[in-house]
Amino acid sequence: MEESRIMSVDTAAIETVNQEFYAAIESADLDKMTEIWAEDTADDQVSCVHPGWTLLTGRSEVLRSWALIMANTTYIQFVLTDVNTTVLGDVAVLTCVENILTAGEEGEASFAAGKVVASNVYLRTSAGWRLWMHHGSPVLQGDDDEEEEGELEH
Repeated sequence: MEESRIMSVDTAAIETVNQEFYAAIESADLDKMTEIWAEDTADDQVSCVHPGWTLLTGRSEVLRSWALIMANTTYIQFVLTDVNTTVLGDVAVLTCVENILTAGEEGEASFAAGKVVASNVYLRTSAGWRLWMHHGSPVLQGDDDEEEEGELEH
């Protein structure tokens, strides 16, 4: 019983940091984003894969990418679904679906929506749980998806 209580405390702490991660993106809070990411170690570096980007490694490169995204995003909102957290000692893996609403093209009063499947790996540190790796993969959607699903059923 004691072990499951500890796991639930860890899970709650990880899911709180995860919410703070997405809130930092929504509010373009680079200071908060900097606090959330783990420090590189002598042996390993943090990493990040934004949808459609190549692998970024190293804390400075990862944080620079978030600064660029924040500077060029006028509005973004995340609704997370299918959140699943697994704690393995001092490492945790949180997977989720990012349902994203963002401002459309500049000068237009429009919005764009999309989905990204994300994997976030957290490490337990002396400062609490910190993000070690973020990997986002876009879920491609379109009219063809419905047609393909119909064809597969036949």
